Amino acid sequence: MRTLAVYIGMTFLPRFVMLSRSREFGRYREARRANWAFGTIQSSIALLVLLSLVHSSRAVAANPDLETMLTRSRQRIEKLDYRMTGRLTRVEGDGKRTSYKFVAKAHWFSDGLRLLCEISGPGSEKTSLLLRMSVSGQVAIETAHPGEKTASVLPFERWNNPLVGTDFSYEDMVEDQFFWKNQELLAPEKYGARDCFVLKSRPGSQDRTHYDSVTSWIDRGILFPVHVVKALRGTEPQKEFIYYGLRQVGGVWSATQVEAKLQGKSGSSILVIEAGSGKANLGRKDFDISQFNTQEEKGK
Repeated sequence: MRTLAVYIGMTFLPRFVMLSRSREFGRYREARRANWAFGTIQSSIALLVLLSLVHSSRAVAANPDLETMLTRSRQRIEKLDYRMTGRLTRVEGDGKRTSYKFVAKAHWFSDGLRLLCEISGPGSEKTSLLLRMSVSGQVAIETAHPGEKTASVLPFERWNNPLVGTDFSYEDMVEDQFFWKNQELLAPEKYGARDCFVLKSRPGSQDRTHYDSVTSWIDRGILFPVHVVKALRGTEPQKEFIYYGLRQVGGVWSATQVEAKLQGKSGSSILVIEAGSGKANLGRKDFDISQFNTQEEKGK
C-alpha cells in the first residue's frame, strides 16, 4: 500500500501544480484534458514498473523446476560433512602425467561452508587451501604454499590461477554458482544418455568471481550436475567439467571423478576420489589451516 500511495502521489501532484498555475478560466478545460493525459501516461509507467518488480522477485517461485533445482543443489551443499583422499592429476596432450596426493574435508556450519584441502606434490611439498563460503555464497580463500610458515589471504586476482599447475583453479573448489543472484532455466537437453535440466547462473554485483556465467547440465532424476561449462570474463577460453562415477551414499549424490579442461587447450586434469567418509562429524577446530603446516614442520 505504501508503494501504491507513492505512485498515486507522483501521478497527481503535477496535475495539481499545473491547474493552480492556470490564470484563465476559459483555458481550464484544455489544461484539465492535457493534465489528464499526462497523468494517465505516468500511471501507466508506474504500473509497468510495479509489474516488473513483482515479476523479478517472483521469477524463481513462478518456475517450479528452477526452484526445485536451486533448493536441492543448495541443500546438497548445506549437508556437506566429509573427509576424502584421492589424486589430482594433470594429463598433458602427449599423455605425460603429473599426479598429486589430494586430501580434503568439508563441513557446513551455521555461518556457511568450510573446505580445507592439502595437496602434496611429487617432491613431498605441500600446498594448503582453506575456502570459506557464507550462507549467501560469498567466498574467501586462504592459502599456505611450500616454504610459507603461515597462511595468508589469497588476493582476488589470483583466484583463477591454476591450482598446482592443473586446469582447476582455486575458486573451482566450491560450487558458489548455485547461490548467485541471477539464475535462468534454459531448454532441457540430453547429455549422453541423461535427460538434463540446463541451468545458467550469472553472478550479481556482490559476487566475487572471475566467471561471467556457469551453465550446468543437471540430471533430471537425481538433480546432480553431470556437465558444467564455465565462461571466463573477457576473451579467455571456456572451461569444461565432466562428472563421472555418480553414486548415492547416505542419501547424498556425489561424483567419484571430475575432469576439467580448457577448451582449445590440449590435455586435461582429473580429480579422483579414492576413499572417504560422508559423515565425518567435523567441528570448527578441524579447519585450522596452520595444523597442516605444523605437521609438515614436525615431519622434517
